[in-house]
Amino acid sequence: MSIAKQPWKIQGEYFESCNCEVVCPCLLSNAQARPTEGHCDVVLAFRIDKGNFGATDISGLNAAQALITPGPMAQGNGTLAVYVDSRGTSEQRAALEAIFTGTAGGPPSLFGPMISKSLGCKAVEISFTMHGNERKLVIPGITEVSVKGFAGRGGKDVVWFENVGHPYSARLAAAKGVDSNYKDHSLDFHNSGRNAHYSGIDWTSS
Repeated sequence: MSIAKQPWKIQGEYFESCNCEVVCPCLLSNAQARPTEGHCDVVLAFRIDKGNFGATDISGLNAAQALITPGPMAQGNGTLAVYVDSRGTSEQRAALEAIFTGTAGGPPSLFGPMISKSLGCKAVEISFTMHGNERKLVIPGITEVSVKGFAGRGGKDVVWFENVGHPYSARLAAAKGVDSNYKDHSLDFHNSGRNAHYSGIDWTSS
């Protein structure tokens, strides 16, 4: 069985920071609406608390994606860069690459029709930290993103969007990019003060 065909499962945390105004119109249109800036620039971060890819344990590792599209995401022509945790063994890194490039099925594969150019996969140092309603991603020399959820009524918990048409979660926290910068390959964007989301994830390959 090829590595891309292995069954897999992930439980953990995810967040993203994009260039749209709060709230991103993708959530209400199944990615059909034009982004508020006309194009989409987004960094997505993943922390795997528990997971496996076939017989390979991938618990405790991190991954990230950077994605741009020139117009509405559903219209495609997107460019994708993938980053996997350099702490992993060669087998673990290969598993993460298969998952987060979308070749191994599951939620990441739903971005497949939107991607026309792949910038490949890099094994890098990835830090994913969280505290309360704050999340932070650091890949030294490439990206540093911190997001914070919007407090709900009475300043308690955060505002949540339910039953949204997002490939990664149907329930997303409303958040803002506190600091959000990315520069790698030919891509360079800055989304501080713009839209963000986060959620727990519980994914499988099918």
